[in-house]
Amino acid sequence: MTGSVSYQAGISAEDSVARTYEEAGYNAMARRWRGPGGEIDLIFEKLGALVFVEVKKSRDFASAAARLTDRQMQRIGAAASGFLATMPSGQATEARFDAALVDATGAVQIVENAFGQ
Repeated sequence: MTGSVSYQAGISAEDSVARTYEEAGYNAMARRWRGPGGEIDLIFEKLGALVFVEVKKSRDFASAAARLTDRQMQRIGAAASGFLATMPSGQATEARFDAALVDATGAVQIVENAFGQ
């Protein structure tokens, strides 16, 4: 039962984050996209630039942020490279990596460019 509850909580968190980006004018490109190296929770596009989003849910924002590991960032980067290969401009496509933190109340905090350059 715990696995099912966690899965549903993750889906709910992703739904909240997706709404946040869409309300800010981003277009959804993919959800739970699986590529070489791993899965990307959400991918959005705005003005030709892509945003790869990792969603983390926990009791508070700090705990959610702490759940994003260097290893995960590397895997997401590898997967993003695979997605970029499908784009007309390939690896030259403007892109950033955001962390979307969701707390126990369902509030969303976006950390743009969370992975750095």
